[in-house]
Amino acid sequence: MPRPITLFTGQWADLPFDEVCRLAAEWGYDGLEIACWGDHFEVDKALADETYIPRKLETLAKHDLKVWAISNHLVGQAVCDDPIDRRHQGILPARVWGSGNSDEVRQAAAREMMDTARAAAKLGVSTVVGFTGSSIWHTVAMFPPVPESMIDDGYDDFVVRWSPILDVFDVEGVRFAHEVHPSEIAYDYWTTARTLEAIDHRPAFGLNWDPSHMMWQDVDPVNFLLDFSDRIYHVDCKDTKVRVGDGRRGRLSSHLPWANLRRGWDFVSIGHGDVPWEDCFRALNSIGYDGPISVEWEDAGMDRLLGAAEAVQFVRRLAFDAPVAAFDSAFGGE
Repeated sequence: MPRPITLFTGQWADLPFDEVCRLAAEWGYDGLEIACWGDHFEVDKALADETYIPRKLETLAKHDLKVWAISNHLVGQAVCDDPIDRRHQGILPARVWGSGNSDEVRQAAAREMMDTARAAAKLGVSTVVGFTGSSIWHTVAMFPPVPESMIDDGYDDFVVRWSPILDVFDVEGVRFAHEVHPSEIAYDYWTTARTLEAIDHRPAFGLNWDPSHMMWQDVDPVNFLLDFSDRIYHVDCKDTKVRVGDGRRGRLSSHLPWANLRRGWDFVSIGHGDVPWEDCFRALNSIGYDGPISVEWEDAGMDRLLGAAEAVQFVRRLAFDAPVAAFDSAFGGE
């Protein structure tokens, strides 16, 4: 059976949930990867109001859509981040931000991620996608010289803060799919390997594969899939166009906003960038990934109503099922 194609609603949270459902259904999506912001999925209401989740499911059903995953990137970011500042105030619910005290924000974010696992279980989904934050991202340039002990402390901090969260995920039968992304504890190949080692490869913690963040770091998204095959819990499709080459545009983007042509890279509509999509989907077939393929829309240079409709058609052409015989042969079957 073809893998379901879903639309991540994070970039659509300015629209009411019912309107996003209507649009996604018209475009031909099978379901949604629902973001835990806007009115799309509110964790506190999902746990406090017994009618909340049935009403969400009713809305999905009205548009013949399903849900396989929810996402709470914004709150997850605050679990480990240091410093906590006005950037976080702009993305966090007031109940998590509270007084803005850094320790209290991190603790409240951790409690909210625990509740997200509980809400996901009530909704009937087994995957929560999101960020972890990082207390050592600010050291990424490795200057001033960073002592090894400081990096060790960063991974230890991640384990201390996320282990109790993952304990709740285990109890609820839900998995966390961390999106490998700059500003996180795992942002490229080697930091992903170290993060998995730090958390002792516990099954509750896996990965959300999004190739867009790998391309501009010169990380091969295909080998990433093959090497971390047992940890690919969810897939987000977003494309990247690398624009370096004029001697002025750099990979670190110069603090310039999305779509500014002076940047060395930008997100573009799926199929218009540098991600080797056919190779990626062949790799997904080879590792036996059968979960949803979620379109994440983030092209500031293209109308999203046009682009999201185009994207589902592009992905559906590539998200073909692997031939059973070829799959069996690759893995030693008969």
